[in-house]
Amino acid sequence: MVTVGINGYGTIGKRVADAVAAQPDMEVVGVAKTSPDLGADGAGARGYPLYTIDDRIREFRRADVDVAGTVEELVERCDVVVDATPGGIGATYKPVYEAADTPAIFQGKEDHDLTGTSFNARANFEAAEGERYVRVVSCNTTGLSRLVAPLSETFGVEKVRATLVRRGGDPDQTGRGPINDIVPDPMALPSHHGPDVNTIFPDLAIDTLGLKVPATLMHVHSLNLELGSEPSAAEVRELFEGESRLFVVPERLDADGTGKLREYARDMGRPRGDLWENCVWGESVSVSGNELYCFQAIHQESDVIPENIDAIRAICGLASKEESMALTDESLGVGLPAVVGRERASLAV
Repeated sequence: MVTVGINGYGTIGKRVADAVAAQPDMEVVGVAKTSPDLGADGAGARGYPLYTIDDRIREFRRADVDVAGTVEELVERCDVVVDATPGGIGATYKPVYEAADTPAIFQGKEDHDLTGTSFNARANFEAAEGERYVRVVSCNTTGLSRLVAPLSETFGVEKVRATLVRRGGDPDQTGRGPINDIVPDPMALPSHHGPDVNTIFPDLAIDTLGLKVPATLMHVHSLNLELGSEPSAAEVRELFEGESRLFVVPERLDADGTGKLREYARDMGRPRGDLWENCVWGESVSVSGNELYCFQAIHQESDVIPENIDAIRAICGLASKEESMALTDESLGVGLPAVVGRERASLAV
């Protein structure tokens, strides 16, 4: 049983903690926060021991919130740390992890150079095996990598062009924007996503552009890929349908936007309405010669969660890529195609 500490208990950290707790080969030792806010109450409700930085312990105790110790003590007590602190903060904690000789997994807002190894389970699981420090790439890079990997293996990929329509902020980020605007971000090509994908696929030719819009639900990618062969749209769709972390949205669902996708996730009983899978609209998949076009939606709050679990197994040597992904998917319930199949069967009764 691998013991795991989660440093940072926000949007990603709380989801990672719940995902770790669901694994048969992992245990949550504790989670770390810097303030006794609603997140601290959520951690307490789930029974996670709460840790904080040394100069905040008194603040927690004044708020009548139990503290198990300091972040340094949490790091000493676990086999591996998942750092889910805000972007840029993770780098300041790396010396703490090094001093304790504790391996750590960082998130996509940290620089690739912090670890030298960026991770996506579907694309490069083996690159993280035995490493001490690994970076799970961002939600958008995760989504792009999951789609590129099977296409590259099956048909070859010569060029990717992606326009990312990005949410202005997460639902709880009241200070984010834009409020009533559409903002090219950045104005010049490329956005940071293309170079980030190259940390997973170093030789991939990829151009990315970004837009920020006044929405909180999900990101949407408009994709054009030049393939190495000329498959039919049906062949591409069949390939996608065979990937557990790609959900090919059936036309019959009439899920014509991200709001309906999130509603569907809630109806299917997903915790927090999370969508761990890329949501590729089936009717958008089209091919002209060797050029593939499609739209996919990425739930920025949750698609990296399975990747964090697989990264733990990779650096701890717990399982192979296939074994880890299958166990993660089973324990979390990843794979909406299976959900749709069960739903269809129940409707037929």
